Amino acid sequence: MNIVQPSVPPLSPELIAKFRTIVGDKYAVTDQSDIASYVTEERNLFHGHTQLVLRPGSTAEVSEICKLATAHKIALVPQGGNTGLVGGQTPHHGEVVISLKRLDRIREVDPASNTMTCEAGVVLQIAQQRAAEVDRLFPLSLGAEGSCTIGGNLSTNAGGTTALAYGVAREMALGLEVVLADGRILSLLSKLKKDNTGYDLKNLFIGAEGTLGIITAATLRLFPKPRAIETAYVGLKSPAQALKLLSLSQSEAAGTLTSFELLSEIAVDFSIRHGIDVRDPLSEKHPWYVLMELSSPRDDARTTLEAILAEALEDEIIDDAVIAANLSQRLGFWKLRDEMSAAQKPEGGSIKHDISVPVAAVPAFIAEADAAVVKLIPGARPVPFGHLGDGNIHYNVSQPVGARSADFLARWHDVNAVVFDIVLKMGGSISAEHGIGVLKRDELPDVKDKVAIELMRAVKAMLDPLGIMNPGKVL
Repeated sequence: MNIVQPSVPPLSPELIAKFRTIVGDKYAVTDQSDIASYVTEERNLFHGHTQLVLRPGSTAEVSEICKLATAHKIALVPQGGNTGLVGGQTPHHGEVVISLKRLDRIREVDPASNTMTCEAGVVLQIAQQRAAEVDRLFPLSLGAEGSCTIGGNLSTNAGGTTALAYGVAREMALGLEVVLADGRILSLLSKLKKDNTGYDLKNLFIGAEGTLGIITAATLRLFPKPRAIETAYVGLKSPAQALKLLSLSQSEAAGTLTSFELLSEIAVDFSIRHGIDVRDPLSEKHPWYVLMELSSPRDDARTTLEAILAEALEDEIIDDAVIAANLSQRLGFWKLRDEMSAAQKPEGGSIKHDISVPVAAVPAFIAEADAAVVKLIPGARPVPFGHLGDGNIHYNVSQPVGARSADFLARWHDVNAVVFDIVLKMGGSISAEHGIGVLKRDELPDVKDKVAIELMRAVKAMLDPLGIMNPGKVL
């Protein structure tokens, strides 16, 4: 998807040389073959361009870059692991890219305070591993955790599969270090859970997608490492039955239910058909599935899970279930879930939605959206799956079999309009965890409170008066 807007004026050789002096020759990328990976993304949906990618190695270097950019009114696009799904990390107009991957130090791990201070370029999986080394848990978990970064996670307020129990990225950050547009460094790194000293400024930057400043480090919350993790894969008849299972599980698990994923039959079929080493854990097909996980500080998780499933079978809430017998089988269950996005590619064009509605409204949303989408495009194949426990459904729609992908994708905004109307009617959000970027930017003023939009624009104007911070994103 190309964003049609005027390009940024070319950088002069003299200005490129000044930027190069800040980061060093090795870390100022100007060769277009080397730049290619920074201006495209995994889904190949967005295509950008730039003359220059800067790879600073410290907060001080980020600060100097912003000072120089402000002095010359040069637009900047911060980028982490380049795993975003809404085009927020792409230089659509030729802006200078600031890749934060070299800011990859874990500055401190403090088990006594249950905190870890990471730089923005730390890969999420590395943060998880470092927490585990000190018998702690950093619970943020998502499909791209092997390549996405902490800075990107916070800039998009990532959610993931454990938000049911631990919340989203915003709730895992105690403090931030941020470089503002003019180069000033806002130092809000803190281990404190209680700090009532005025406005909580850090939350302005979490979820702002780099439009207000560049997150360079964060102090993150850690949790006790579970002693027992038990995972079940369940077959059932409908999202309504899955909702009953969720209610039962939350009542019986006493806070140890950490994941509860709803999977449609077609999503599972795609994953098995196109995934690598992906198998169906159950012997028979079912219209819907649930992947659920309990994490307990005690060794009682399996007993609890078995009791939940036994009661659900007796009450005819579920039709079949299997509990992972070992780590390998557990990872196999999650691989089936994690492959679902990639498995849609071989099926042709896919129009994707990352929506949330109140948990109780999920079954009605799926039923109404399915009917509306198929009425709009006969033969379209809804592929819903996602985090039932927090009401976040990835409502994707694959093209009709045999259709031309280009023709189908040309209906992107038509499908959006149908789906978003239902979401808003049910009191939901058009962006649950992926952000706004450019993909949903034009829809935002129509769905957001008008006063909220005015305040967002006022904050943007105050912190970035020249409009150089990730321009054209969110607002």
